[in-house]
Amino acid sequence: MKEAIKQFVVENLGFLPQEVIVVIVSALPILELRGGLPLAYTFDFPFLKALFLSLLGNTLPIIPLLLLFQPLSNWLMRFNWYKRFYDWLYHRTLSKSKNVEKYGAIGLILFTAVPLPTTGAYSACVAAALFAIRFKYAFLSILTGVVIAGLGVGIAMYSIF
Repeated sequence: MKEAIKQFVVENLGFLPQEVIVVIVSALPILELRGGLPLAYTFDFPFLKALFLSLLGNTLPIIPLLLLFQPLSNWLMRFNWYKRFYDWLYHRTLSKSKNVEKYGAIGLILFTAVPLPTTGAYSACVAAALFAIRFKYAFLSILTGVVIAGLGVGIAMYSIF
């Protein structure tokens, strides 16, 4: 599915500069920088440029998600379809975020830094909201985790290939 999304974005946004495409792909849920860095590599970007663009894209949604997720969820809870989705998301996030629950903001860094499916900035923002981690700590923790994940994926990507 990741490849299909990435291919769709590249084909339909081909009129944009490659740098902007990498930022957009890195800002998308599911793909995040784990999709943006490999894409930057295929565009033959140097490591630091690829890392910067991917980090930029993956960081863009963090502040709006942290600020808006809980108020928007509270408003949408009056709809049954959203309540079902929220319950599913809540249970899924709880099952994936034992470290966040146990260690708070430090656990959020670990949760975000592990480059596995469903453990990126989007899921970390949801976990921060569900565990009521203050904005400042959540933002810094998620940002730190994104940088660690970016360095890990980027170094692996650029040293292996």
